[in-house]
Amino acid sequence: MSHPSSLGWGIIGPGSIAKAFADALPHSRSGRLVAIATRDPDRPGLTEGFPGARILAGYEAMLGDPEVEAIYIATPHSAHAEWAIKAAEAGKHVLCEKPIAVSAAEAEAMVAAARRSGTFLGEAFMYRLHPMVAKLVELVAAKAVGELRMIRDSIGFNMTFNPEGRLFANATAGGAILDLGGYPVSMARLIAGAAVGKPFLDPVKVGGVAHFCETGADDLGAVTMAFPGGVVADATVYLGVAQENVLRIYGTLGWIEVKEFWFGSGKQGGTGTIAIHRKDRETETIAVEEPGWLYAFEIDAAGDAIRAGKQEFDPPGMTWADTLGNMRALDAWRKSVALKYEFEKPSKGRTKVDGRPLARPAKPMRRQKLAALDRDVSVLALGGANFETYTQAAILCDAFYEAGGNVLDSAWIYGMGTCDRLLGDWMASRGVRDDIVLIGKGAHSPLCYPDVIAPQLTESLDRLKTDVIDVYFMHRDNPDVPVGEFVDAMDAEVRAGRIKVYGGSNWTRERMDAAFAYAEMNGKHLPAALSNNFSLAEMIEPVWPDVLAASDDAWKTWLRARQIPNFAWSSQARGFFTDRAGRDKRDDAELVRCWYSERNFRRRDRALELAKRLGKNPLHVALAYCLHQDFPVIPLIGPLALGELEDSLQALDISLTPDEVKWLEAA
Repeated sequence: MSHPSSLGWGIIGPGSIAKAFADALPHSRSGRLVAIATRDPDRPGLTEGFPGARILAGYEAMLGDPEVEAIYIATPHSAHAEWAIKAAEAGKHVLCEKPIAVSAAEAEAMVAAARRSGTFLGEAFMYRLHPMVAKLVELVAAKAVGELRMIRDSIGFNMTFNPEGRLFANATAGGAILDLGGYPVSMARLIAGAAVGKPFLDPVKVGGVAHFCETGADDLGAVTMAFPGGVVADATVYLGVAQENVLRIYGTLGWIEVKEFWFGSGKQGGTGTIAIHRKDRETETIAVEEPGWLYAFEIDAAGDAIRAGKQEFDPPGMTWADTLGNMRALDAWRKSVALKYEFEKPSKGRTKVDGRPLARPAKPMRRQKLAALDRDVSVLALGGANFETYTQAAILCDAFYEAGGNVLDSAWIYGMGTCDRLLGDWMASRGVRDDIVLIGKGAHSPLCYPDVIAPQLTESLDRLKTDVIDVYFMHRDNPDVPVGEFVDAMDAEVRAGRIKVYGGSNWTRERMDAAFAYAEMNGKHLPAALSNNFSLAEMIEPVWPDVLAASDDAWKTWLRARQIPNFAWSSQARGFFTDRAGRDKRDDAELVRCWYSERNFRRRDRALELAKRLGKNPLHVALAYCLHQDFPVIPLIGPLALGELEDSLQALDISLTPDEVKWLEAA
């Protein structure tokens, strides 16, 4: 039973799942219900349904309530990210009902908010903390039915179709995949991990199908997942049919079956059964008798973590890495059936993931002057080459803009136009095109010819929803073509007003010098920028065909003399300065091939040493190194998630002296 000194819980969103959570609180040992926040405080039945709780009008009221220490979020899925972020910023711990968010990008933003605030964030899969799960993990790890081969699980309920209801509403991310799919996906990942001694395992391939009802929501879904080691899992979810709700785990010696698994030993305690079927043997039955209430386990696990100063669950609860992996699998399932919710589509003036409008930066990021451009550029540029969805792009671009960054990098070839389109949608949605220095690129191999520049630029301008690109790069060079033909093509676009300045990406010094000479001799606009790799770690072999680094002494001498900015890709050496690399770590073939040399490792050692003195990590030092040259270097950073962006921005806090720069280089 709860004690008066136990954790004070508030609930946002008083629906049926919130009622189950509230009913379990008196049966926990660590929590007590303090308040309910609702948009409709006069709704009948609240007092009776949540006895003893104060009823607060509006969700904001919960954030400032001094008696509420932790918040259970039970709103529709589309509101999870907003209120989890706001709760973290208010210093409140959060247990968020599954799915934790609508997408992995939203979940990353929630984790980033909790990390910044030092608060707890957990995803509420109630089954994960039940003793039944621990027993099942133990059996799989002990190979009770041999080597794992297949996992099959299902969940479904015969719900009456209600076009006005949350579960069937596309507008609030209803539907079977998000509302139910997280259960079998998370279970399959748990079991696949248990078989190899890990807390979870992520699938290497995900493919699904779905049926859509008249509201645009998915009421039926099925998915197949392939895991490392040849393990396959399949699952079905249904909102309109009562399925078996069963878990089956197949091994080389038999299979394990658990019926009604998602409810453990019962919502209010009881006995659950694990059946083990082996060839030529009688079925073995293991009874899991547990008087505890199902939802009380997650309440106590969260309470214990919070009181211990932890920010996430311990396994088999959903750790942050587990939650993010689960959301990525659900994203892949949704992508395979082309399921997109209305609020995920770009629209004019749409708010950020935290529900607030985009704010102008309190102060600009440090700026550099770019010759021939009408405004200065931030010392970091955000690259969108790996953007996949508007939500992901918007979260990262919003954060970069509010941090004072103003340079966005795209290319005609990135994602077959996806990057262009997403950046164009974001700028139009936020109304910030005039604030942005936009980088574009064209003429990538094998279409590396002057006559493709104009049509590719036309396509990029259309995708980007703009009339002009500020800095345009010839993405590759073709030495078989006279350099003057490239200069003529770029000069024509500058004169037409479709680009402002141009340069070469992955061009040699000799070809850049020839371009300068031709332009000067013929009265053409001169190249004004370079985009080659530059990093504290010198690239040993090209990451991709036909790419060039500008990190060695000869290039530094050239850059110092020319003083044109190098928009440097892979400025952090693609993970070489993280713990993914090391003299004894050779799992990442690209890192080994492109960056592993004793000279680079000595530089990495010094970055580690300096980072320790500065209270940073070596990745920050590596990025700061680029920012402290005596010639302009503007690193292109390509974070995939908000936490990665915020981490990179810490490099801006570092000031390196010329002697420190030389010391890093001299290793």
